[in-house]
This record gives sequence, structure tokens and C-alpha cells, in this order.
Amino acid sequence: MNIHIKGGRLIDPANQIDSLTDLFISNGRIASVGSAPDNFIVDQVIDASNKIVCPGLIDMCAHAREPGPAQKGSIRTESMAAVAGGITTMVTPPTTSPIVDSPAVAKLIKDRCIEAGKITIHPMGALTKALEGEQLAPMHALASSGCIAFTNSRQAVANSLVLTRCLEYAATHDLLVIFQAQDASLAQGGCMHDDSTCTRLGLNGIPESAETVEVARGLLLTEQTGVRAHFGQLSCERSVRMITEAQERGLPVTADVSIQNLLLTDENVNGFNNNFHLIPPLRSQLDRAGLIQGLLGGTIQAICSDHQPHESAAKEAPFADTEPGMIGLETLLSLSLWLVDQEMLDLPQLIEKLTLAPATILGLDEGNLAVGRTADICIFDPEEEWTLTPESSHSRGKNTPFMGHPLKGRVTNTLHQGHIVYSAT
Repeated sequence: MNIHIKGGRLIDPANQIDSLTDLFISNGRIASVGSAPDNFIVDQVIDASNKIVCPGLIDMCAHAREPGPAQKGSIRTESMAAVAGGITTMVTPPTTSPIVDSPAVAKLIKDRCIEAGKITIHPMGALTKALEGEQLAPMHALASSGCIAFTNSRQAVANSLVLTRCLEYAATHDLLVIFQAQDASLAQGGCMHDDSTCTRLGLNGIPESAETVEVARGLLLTEQTGVRAHFGQLSCERSVRMITEAQERGLPVTADVSIQNLLLTDENVNGFNNNFHLIPPLRSQLDRAGLIQGLLGGTIQAICSDHQPHESAAKEAPFADTEPGMIGLETLLSLSLWLVDQEMLDLPQLIEKLTLAPATILGLDEGNLAVGRTADICIFDPEEEWTLTPESSHSRGKNTPFMGHPLKGRVTNTLHQGHIVYSAT
């Protein structure tokens, strides 16, 4: 299909484009920017007047739950939620059931993604077998089966020698390792940030050291082994400072942050709303300020959703007994636009952190609307107000504190590989 996207503000950070112009798509790829190519016969016109046209968003951490408990989500349902949020590429953690520690599981995820036909999913592979931290997973075979990076998720490898061997192997094969830093013993039994709010509510806390100890160890072993390393979903100001110092020493490490940790703090837990039970937890105002500063200063390159859908029963117990996590695929863009409204970032800078930066970190040929590139495109109205409701949400999970709250900035169309996979009208 030949598609003409007409009259939008095209923002493409990869090619330093920010202008009112047209975009032409043919055979799933960008055919031309500005004027139609020769002999171009239009099959469909998308009116993008007063809208933003940008590369499809790339979410660096989102759980699709498949294979695993069907009541929480599936690749089909979460893919639909992704495209409703303008996301065309999603990276999924290995914490499925079974765990992504064999090529068969990785292939299953890739096949189910193709069947759903909405987005591209890149699974992360397990760093160790069964995420148990004892034996190396078959990383080379997993990479050959489509795994884009390797992590032990939030189940830190307790044995530093085993972790060193994992990093050495990954470095030998130029594989990306993602640290989701959390020391299990320090975090054990905790359900929110360890501070005055936690004490007042009578809940067990997770100290900042549960993250910073693992960040420090990860940085030291990264420097020793020379592995390509990324630190995902940071929550502490001290973590940002340590990574900044490492980058200033020339260590080529990168980092991302989830949008909820940029917007919320532990004070939001005051009413025992179970949707604020998150891992990593919402931290203090100082931590939130440090994360924002890290984003503005370039220590943190990307923003993700850390999408974690749950069935309603998983969030109905007392706060500490509920399963942590919130959904975020459909709200990632709208919530991120708050940073633009507050004049912390301009719109091209924000789009870069949701598209080009994740693509660069992951080594993907995406997040780019140059002629000849795959036509993964998000079109959104930055001024339109909308509300996410349980009925309108496409995710199987409905667990978010933003449910029912007015949001600004709505995706109107999403294209994946040149096909319209979502339209708001």
C-alpha cells in the first residue's frame, strides 16, 4: 500500500528533521520526505494536520507475559496496547514461564509476535540458566534465536565470580548485558522506599542501597570485563551519580528510567493505593530530582514504560501482599509529554529519548525515518486530552494509578512496517 501522510510536523531526531512536511510510504518503507516520488500512486491519505509525525516509539522494558499466566496478558493483547500508545518496538524481559533461557522459548516469542502482526518484539535472554545465578545461559544460541540483550532481571547473580564469567562471555561475543539492579537480601520483605512515609504507614522498606550496591558492583565488573552494559529502570539519585562518574571516566555505559519514577514519589503511596506498589519502588523527591537531572544531563539516555500487567486479583490484597508493577504502554507518550509541558525537554529531545536513543543502545536499525528505512511511525496530537478507562484499555491488565485521570497527548495512528496497525477513529 502507498500511503501519503499529509501536513504533519515531522520530527525525526536521527536525521535532525523538525518541519512541516509530507511523508510518503511504499512497500513498507519510507519512499520520500517532502514531495512524492516519481509515479507514486496514493492508495491512502492520512491527514496529520496539527499533529506530530515521528518514528514509532521503542520501549526498552515491557512485559507481555507470554509464555506465562494468560490472565495477566498475552503478546496479542499487549501488542494492541503498545500500538495504541504509538509503540512499534518492544523489548521483553526473560521472566516468562518458562524463562527465556533456551532458543525454543525465544523462537516462540518471535513467532507469536509475527502471528499478532502489530509490533516488533525483541526478547531479552536470561543471563544465567533459570535466572538462578549459578550457570551461564546459552547466550550465543539465544542471540542467534533473536535475543537482543541479556539480563538476570531483578534476581541479581549473588556469586560475583559467576557474574564475572557471564560478563566475560558476553564481552567476547559483543552481547549487551542489562543490569536491573537490586540486591535481593537488602530488598527482602520490602514493598516501598525505605523512608519516613514507609515508617508512618507501617510497611517494610527497600533501602536505596538495594539498588546502589548492585550498580556499584555492575560498574566495577563492567570496567574489568569490557562488556557492553546498560542499567535499566534506575530509581536512585546516587545510582545516577555513580553512572555519571563512570561515563566521565570513559566507561561506555548507558541507562534508562521508567516514566513513573520521573513523575511520582513514595509520598504517592500515602493512601495505600496498590497500584503504587512498584519494583523498583517510587523513591524520594531527592531521588526523583536526581533522575530528572540525569535525564537532562545525558547520563540517562532513554525513557521506558516498565509495563507490568496484572489481573485484578493480584492487586486486591493488602498493599505489601500485592504483586508489584503497573501497566504503561498506552500512557508512556502522554505521561512523557509532561516533561515538555514543564519545559524540561523540548519535543524533539523527548522523541529522541523514546526512539533514537533506545535504538542506538540496542543496536537496532529503527527509530529513523530516512528514505529506505522501515516505516514504523507514530502520529499523535500533542494537545488532545483523553482518559484511559478499563473499557478503553487494550492491555489485559488494568493496574495503573493513572486510570481515569485526564491525560494530554493522544496517539491517532500507528504504522508498523508500512501497515496501519492502529487508528483512533
